[in-house]
Amino acid sequence: MSKKEEQEITPEEAVKPEKKSKKAKKEGEELETVKADLAAEKDRYLRLFAEFENYKRRTTKERVELFKTAGQEVMVALLPVLDDFDRALKEIERSGDDGLFQGVELISNKLKETLRAQGLKATDDEVGTTFDAEIHEAVTQIPAPSDEMKGKVIDVIEKGYTLGEKIIRFPKVVIGQ
Repeated sequence: MSKKEEQEITPEEAVKPEKKSKKAKKEGEELETVKADLAAEKDRYLRLFAEFENYKRRTTKERVELFKTAGQEVMVALLPVLDDFDRALKEIERSGDDGLFQGVELISNKLKETLRAQGLKATDDEVGTTFDAEIHEAVTQIPAPSDEMKGKVIDVIEKGYTLGEKIIRFPKVVIGQ
């Protein structure tokens, strides 16, 4: 190229590479902005997805707990009925009516087996067992009939029950002192 040709370059032509570099710089900045926005949206999406998974897990757990609690409420409501059956059987046995005793005993056993199938179990609280504040409810203390009965269960006022592994009613006992 000669000097004349170089001088004939118009100012507009000289600005074009500068415009392209500004345009490229602007596009590069826009690209970085878009990449940053995309990363932010991906992060937001992942957090939302994790939150939704936690929500599903929590509601499933709450639903299971609700069914257990509903079953527990029914079982607790039936405990006085079981107590009444036990008292009725004792009275009928005293009266000597064997036919009535057998009929009521069959009904009582059927109810107990049905509840046992649902996870209800009577606690093993017998007279003479050592008192444990974790599993017994002391109603009163009386003088022990012998030294070996001190700190032990003298009488069981009301049976205790468990539903699965959870105690739903503590046995009410009298302890010797």
